[in-house]
Amino acid sequence: MRARVRDTLEQCAEAFFDAAWAEVAVQLATDLRLKNDLLGRQGVAAALASVSGAVTLAADGDRIVVDEVQDKATAARAAVTFIPSVFGRPHLVAVHAPGWHPVVQYPVPEPGPAEPVSLETVTLRLEALAHPVRLRLLRTLARGPHTTGELAHFWELSPPEVSRHLAVLRRAGLLTARRQGRYVRHTLDLPALTALGTDLLAAVLR
Repeated sequence: MRARVRDTLEQCAEAFFDAAWAEVAVQLATDLRLKNDLLGRQGVAAALASVSGAVTLAADGDRIVVDEVQDKATAARAAVTFIPSVFGRPHLVAVHAPGWHPVVQYPVPEPGPAEPVSLETVTLRLEALAHPVRLRLLRTLARGPHTTGELAHFWELSPPEVSRHLAVLRRAGLLTARRQGRYVRHTLDLPALTALGTDLLAAVLR
């Protein structure tokens, strides 16, 4: 039986696992270095916080709290095993069976910006979008870059008024500006606008 199981695993490795492991091994190793660095420099609480916003160290320092839907508690005098996963995003799984160490499987963040968008930035962007004139300007900019004069003419507004609204949108990180000769053309940052819903959810759940 052992030989058959080993043969099956070797076939799986050749068919798909070796290739999949090659893709995720770097992410897992990077996450391990970050966790160890946090543990060494800032302590257990910081390392746990980096696992997930749902995992914290209790005030007494003797308990790990996992904020999940179910209200359960488990006591284990031995270690807790943390298992990183790139296939379980965004779920956090905590399991403890009698006679075994508690296990927490957590999602490793996808490669991308090191720092998530802050709640302050999300708030700034939502406030920028709350004005009807700025929404109209964004509708035009979604079709392509425009100058202040072009936007003012299209919406029958004064250039100074348009400039004020564009400044608010730039401060919120929703626009970029590029000079072309005598004119400055404003461009909508579509990825930032598209990610706003996700950024809001992430900021609220952190």
